[in-house]
This record gives sequence, C-alpha cells and structure tokens, in this order.
Amino acid sequence: MSNNVFLALQNNEEARPLIEAIEQDNAEATVQHFPAMVKIDCPGRLVVKRETVEALIGRDWDPQEIHVNLISLSGNVEEDDDSFALVRDR
Repeated sequence: MSNNVFLALQNNEEARPLIEAIEQDNAEATVQHFPAMVKIDCPGRLVVKRETVEALIGRDWDPQEIHVNLISLSGNVEEDDDSFALVRDR
C-alpha cells in the first residue's frame, strides 16, 4: 500500500488558487494536470491552509469551500477552521 495521500480537484478558475496554495505549502506534492481535473499526490500528509488561500484570492476563505471543487480524495480527513488536511495512517 502506498504511503501517499491524494486530492483531485476540478480544473477550473475557482480551484486554481487552491492548487497553487497546495503547491506552496506541500513541497513534496506532485501535481498532475488533466483536462477536467488536477490530481495532487503527496507522501504522508497534504494540507490546504486557509491563510495561504486567502493571500492568493484576496478574501476570507473557509476550508469547507474546498468541497465545491473536490472530485475525490484518499487519506484520512482532518478539518478545522484553519486548514483541510489529508493524512495517511502509518
């Protein structure tokens, strides 16, 4: 079994800042672009930080908003007011 977690988001204007934030905050993430989606794999843990997304979009952002563009995921979800994270059990 792989130690990676992954997140698949729609490939649209609304998701692009989320993808950029994920790349900034997850140095080990691998991003694959497809026509309708973007798949992001990361070993062990992947986090989407509220403050990084807000800096990119210039407004308040609730991590629950990720669900609008979310296609699929793999890993255990950890959510709070400041982040949305996927974690793989070791």
